Amino acid sequence: MNVYFYEAFQEEADALRSLLGSDITYELTSKTIQETGHSEPPARLISIRTQSKIPPEWAAKLDGILSRSTGYDHLIAYRKQVKKPLPLGYLEEYSTRAVAEHAIMLTMSLLRKLPQQMRQFPAFDRDGLTGTECFGKDLLVVGVGRIGGEIVKIARGLGFTVRGVDIVPDKPDVTYVSKHDGIPWADVIVCAMNLTDENRGYFGYDLLRSAKRGCIFVNIARGEYSALSELRRLLQERHLAGLGLDVFEDEGNLATALRNPGVEKSPAVQVVNDLLSHPNVLLTPHNAFNSYEALQRKAAMSVEQIRHFLKHRDFVWKVE
Repeated sequence: MNVYFYEAFQEEADALRSLLGSDITYELTSKTIQETGHSEPPARLISIRTQSKIPPEWAAKLDGILSRSTGYDHLIAYRKQVKKPLPLGYLEEYSTRAVAEHAIMLTMSLLRKLPQQMRQFPAFDRDGLTGTECFGKDLLVVGVGRIGGEIVKIARGLGFTVRGVDIVPDKPDVTYVSKHDGIPWADVIVCAMNLTDENRGYFGYDLLRSAKRGCIFVNIARGEYSALSELRRLLQERHLAGLGLDVFEDEGNLATALRNPGVEKSPAVQVVNDLLSHPNVLLTPHNAFNSYEALQRKAAMSVEQIRHFLKHRDFVWKVE
């Protein structure tokens, strides 16, 4: 077998099958590596997303690993763990607009209290549902790269006043501030950073506690920036008025536990359930990338990576 795909949900699997052709031998599963229980790699080339935990002992039995994601911090961590120069590939930009729109969708939904509106619809009850408009509100984008830059554009079109936080302030049309000035200023904070060893835990309790009371926090980047228990505490204290998350700390174990209730255990599941009971929380299953348009680009780029690897034993877009 040439390649084995993990974490391929139905629509992605269909798109991959339509492009792979008959000259590449492959198999696909929607499960993570840990959910399959595989003790040996089923192919010398495997493809994952972000939730699979690759066993360290597999490194000597693999020719390469392709992550079907633009982020590759998990691949860097694996390389450091196994200390082996294994070819690692990722995907170049394919979902910038999709992720940016998802961030704005979460923001607008929380400003208008959509989760509570849906809960109260069966009684057609409008009490306590008065939300706020985007126009004139202050939105802080932390991480003004490709996705963050697109969020800035969309937010401005909706009438937000936008500022940015970034270690590389390279967009001349963005007003940059420090996090200590930006957090207390913002009505909405959107995290769009790339994950590094230096910014793990960036949005800790103390930093978000410095935000104005009633602020909304949205994270479409990586869950390692903020502990779920600390976000729950900020909601319980009514310091945050709303929370929108598409990513989660220890996401692989959390996702496995949520998909296999009663089998897999994770202390984060109870925290997630507590969050879901809050009247203004939206949690989505790391799905911000998943527009039809982005999925087609993602599948095409994945197949391009695989064909290039099978021919050259290296990737077009590779982790250096």
